[in-house]
Amino acid sequence: MSAYIFILALLALMWFMLIRPQRRRQQDAQRLLETIGVGKEIVTAGGLYGTVTAVDGDEVRVEIADGVEVRIAKRAVAGVVSEHEEPEEAGDEETPATLPPDSA
Repeated sequence: MSAYIFILALLALMWFMLIRPQRRRQQDAQRLLETIGVGKEIVTAGGLYGTVTAVDGDEVRVEIADGVEVRIAKRAVAGVVSEHEEPEEAGDEETPATLPPDSA
């Protein structure tokens, strides 16, 4: 009877150490692929950095330099680096309070 308990404990340990983390990594990779959209800066598995210009099914068009656009497989995207946003206008920023210059 204790041998069965040992085997069940070993299987439970294997589940928590091997299978569960692998499943979590797969889910994270799937979420990453779902978040790829136009305007995001990505890095490919080959180390190319670029900005997504179009997404078409399982293909992504990426601009890697001015006027240079490549077509890659969606699964080749290793990560999202950042998302390009429109810069704020100069008048929208709050300026910190400044002290008047010393007259001494």
